[in-house]
Amino acid sequence: MSSYADFIERKEQLAGMHGFDPDPLPSFLFPFQESLVSWALRQGRGAIFADCGLGKTPMQLVWADEVRRHTGKPVLIMTPLAVSFQTEEEAAKFGIDAATSRDGSVAAPITITNYDRLHHFRWEDYGGVVCDESSAIKSFDGVRRQMVTEFMRKIPYRLLCTATAAPNDYIELGTSSEALGHMGHMDMLARFFTNKEGNSNTKGRRYAGAAPEWRFKGHAEEWFWRWVASWARAMRKPSDHGFDNAGFDLPPLEVEQHVITANTPREGSLFDTPATGIWEEREESRRTIEERCDLAANLLADADSAVAWCQLNREGDLLTKLTDGAEQISGADSLEEKERKLLAFSHGDIRVLVTKPILGAWGLNWQHCNRMTFFPSHSYEQYYQAVRRCWRFGQKRPVTVDLITTAGGINALDNLQRKSRQADRMFETLVAHMNEAITIDRTQTYEQPVEVPAWLS
Repeated sequence: MSSYADFIERKEQLAGMHGFDPDPLPSFLFPFQESLVSWALRQGRGAIFADCGLGKTPMQLVWADEVRRHTGKPVLIMTPLAVSFQTEEEAAKFGIDAATSRDGSVAAPITITNYDRLHHFRWEDYGGVVCDESSAIKSFDGVRRQMVTEFMRKIPYRLLCTATAAPNDYIELGTSSEALGHMGHMDMLARFFTNKEGNSNTKGRRYAGAAPEWRFKGHAEEWFWRWVASWARAMRKPSDHGFDNAGFDLPPLEVEQHVITANTPREGSLFDTPATGIWEEREESRRTIEERCDLAANLLADADSAVAWCQLNREGDLLTKLTDGAEQISGADSLEEKERKLLAFSHGDIRVLVTKPILGAWGLNWQHCNRMTFFPSHSYEQYYQAVRRCWRFGQKRPVTVDLITTAGGINALDNLQRKSRQADRMFETLVAHMNEAITIDRTQTYEQPVEVPAWLS
């Protein structure tokens, strides 16, 4: 017979432990990594939101190896493009048997592939699955996102690994929960949030280019973070969970802002004014391509290794033409060609890589590079991930980021800076709520007799 405490816990919809107690974990893990991996193995289906450079790759490899031993079946690790080979190299360094597969075959006890090739694989072959850089899932088109979710929900052991979620991106947290087999993201929105439309229909506004303005229901914020803490752990630095930060201090990040004057003012204007609305901003970007790309190429002329991030195809083409030693990754490249160029840059064989954040900003370790240029957009997540390819634990030099815009594009820059401050506050709140939720006392038995009103008797 279930108790009242069991009834209350079911109503909370908190995730339970579906895993197992692991054997002693490898000594190469730092204490905070061992703590996170042990929790994830006992959880069985959980998420690790650890900042760039905290060692998500060794953590997920150890998790996968323990699940393999426990189930007697292979484990699949899914990654963004080119990260599969980086993961394979890390596995070899730590003596873990892992290999990359492109055709759906089980290449090793721990098989690694790209999200783009998931359609070749059978879920029945695996006892566990890891989604590396899982924040990318929400950016997939509907078919691919559904494919990832369907593939995962049929496998008993699941792990999501990513860095900080985008500021107030509750859709991402809901997508993660759904992939793990907990509450679906639409159910999450309906339970904890409200928006100006008074419903949880996101389709129209998202396709119009603006996400719905979700806010917590009056009672729901504490319960929301308690729910997230039941299936996820977040960490920006080891001390967030009470561990020593020694060895995880980042070098300085030097962000330089360049607001340049366009050669010609906007049509119908005597001088440039901030663009308003998506159409004016797009026109401003196209009108000032030459001025911005020329400055970016000059700023990177003396760099031994650099990334020139772009947003438009024409920007990428011109940056490649103006920058000595540059190679471009574009959406038109084949998967194999994209991987070749990403790996070549990772190994130092390309001096300047030109690409869009949506193509190269997830998962790769570029500590050999400490220079980049960036044309601001309204996507904080793209900016954050782009910067963190180079500014991450293990980087030995100060990292310089040159933000290049025009007087007409200043609104996007201001919005990016606002979201950066908002993200810092969100993560501090997230860690605080998680640490508080972890210590919640669930031993209350609710055995105190209750006097029932006479009219109910």
